[in-house]
Amino acid sequence: MSRSDDVLKLHRLAHGGGSAALLGWLATRLGGWTGLVRHAAAGAGDPADPGGPEQGERPPGAAVRGAAEMSARGVRSAVLHDAGSATLLFALDDRRALAAVLPLPHPAEAPALLADAVVPLALVLRAEEAERREARAAVAEARSREAVLRLLMGGQLPIAHQIAEALRPSLPDPMRIHVAECRSGRLAEVARLCQELTGGRAWVVRCPVYVRHLIMLVPADEPAASAGHDTLAGALTAVAPDCAVGVSGELPLSQAPTAYTQAFHALAVARGRGERHARFGPGPEPELAAREAGADWAGTLLAPLHAYEPRRPQDPDGQELRATAHAWLNFGSHATRLLKVHRNTLAARLRLIETLLGLDLTRLGDQAALSLALRLTPGAGRGSGVAAPAAAPGLDAVLRDPQVTDWARAHLSRLTGPDAPAGARDTVRTWLAHDARLVPAAAALGVSVPGARKRLARIEALLERSLLQSPSGRYDLWLAHRAEELAE
Repeated sequence: MSRSDDVLKLHRLAHGGGSAALLGWLATRLGGWTGLVRHAAAGAGDPADPGGPEQGERPPGAAVRGAAEMSARGVRSAVLHDAGSATLLFALDDRRALAAVLPLPHPAEAPALLADAVVPLALVLRAEEAERREARAAVAEARSREAVLRLLMGGQLPIAHQIAEALRPSLPDPMRIHVAECRSGRLAEVARLCQELTGGRAWVVRCPVYVRHLIMLVPADEPAASAGHDTLAGALTAVAPDCAVGVSGELPLSQAPTAYTQAFHALAVARGRGERHARFGPGPEPELAAREAGADWAGTLLAPLHAYEPRRPQDPDGQELRATAHAWLNFGSHATRLLKVHRNTLAARLRLIETLLGLDLTRLGDQAALSLALRLTPGAGRGSGVAAPAAAPGLDAVLRDPQVTDWARAHLSRLTGPDAPAGARDTVRTWLAHDARLVPAAAALGVSVPGARKRLARIEALLERSLLQSPSGRYDLWLAHRAEELAE
């Protein structure tokens, strides 16, 4: 093989196979060990380079000694002979050298071949390092965006704004939240399309809980909706027909948790529509109806949580426990992905919350009470200035308020309307009576578990609320049924 053929082969390998392929071919071509060694001048604190074609392979001692000798003499190339072998070294940059340890007599073309390999190898190593840096930067940005999302859901807007300003764009306020669901391999395409359609003004983050979901905070002044249609959602589903998009109402950034829940409910509706997108349906939220009557009750219920001081610095404080409760109510066991904690840690925190608040979180009624209290005190926590009143009504007194009664009747009216499937009201009552657990509810209804699931799926479309997947509308349904019972 001529030298020109060797040079052409080196460049093709560098372009098509990278440094590992190039070094592997050199080792085969020369009949010895070929790889990378670090200059002694590079310093022990630098990250280790691969010693050969395999990542992490240690270079022979002769190559290490040769690199040290070359660095000590301040030369760019060197040849050292040991008993039965020769070590040839050529500097690639200020940190690394290409080395070959070959049995004697080594091929006559070895020095020229190694010298010709220096340029393509140095270039491909730089390209690979740039790719690794880019990948690390992408991971860091994704985690930072996820952190912003967690801060928003926890009501910590000032810190969320600071991080978002560094990443760009700024967080939109007011805004609408879009939740897109599609194959995980298409999320990047949907995110890119969203940025193009909004002129880069949307804040886009992958959902830390559901791997097939993309969360988009879109400025409220983007072209939106009329009669339930959303321009952005329609464009996304037109380009990605397998994608479904749920859209919240227009809300201030401080109500991001509510907007996310609305978008999630709309997504449950969008899955069953031909156009594959939907906006959050009409109807007030329970926290709006109960705000006047329930503020004192919520403050009293959550006061032990907000005032909680951990015994050890590493233990969660009241604010972290509040975030834990909110995440668990929204995502159940999947909250570990959002909170970045082990399932045992989540279970221990929930037991502590139960102890502090005197609740049994295995019961749907207590879950619904905690959910409403958290929504009535957005962003409250340690040092928030929220003080518990000396006396406050119980939950039943809040649910007896006329505004809450009106909300409950409006919320439940669709279950008995002309479009309601037969037995919808009884199905929901039975499901709620069994703490929204599908298996015992199906047994009580006398149907199979898949049959009960299908009934609830039809009721999801009727109510325009997600029931079977969290965030679920089961808490609002329980509150509405309890309010109606009290009114009767």
